[in-house]
Amino acid sequence: MNMEQRAVEILLVEDNPGDIILTREALKDARISNQLQVAKDGEMAIQRLLGEGEFRGGAKPDLIFLDLNMPKVDGRAVLKEIRRNEALKHIPVVVMTSSKAEADVARTYSLQASSYIVKPLSPEDLLNVIKSLENFWFTITVAQ
Repeated sequence: MNMEQRAVEILLVEDNPGDIILTREALKDARISNQLQVAKDGEMAIQRLLGEGEFRGGAKPDLIFLDLNMPKVDGRAVLKEIRRNEALKHIPVVVMTSSKAEADVARTYSLQASSYIVKPLSPEDLLNVIKSLENFWFTITVAQ
């Protein structure tokens, strides 16, 4: 897939308004053209990914940033749904959460997360992490 021909579709599954704003800023500053969609809870993320209701006909993301601790449906359940769905399971899922618990890390990787990032505390560090992730997934890695 040639990412230079179209904007990269990114789904951010995040309920913290501050982290949503910081992620938007980081992606705006990135050199890769992107289209950010936001799901503020796990239920909305699943509906968006499956193209249900108001999300019918929407583009599938090229990358998902997923928080674990979400209202309605948590990030682990969202990740399970992504990995069991043939149309979604190839999408890289970067878990970005505040949890440093070894059990969360192990369980998330057992659910086939592409990577696990502990959210930095400072806004500047979060911006740097987002920029690095986007660069890694769309400049360094090779898509199937």
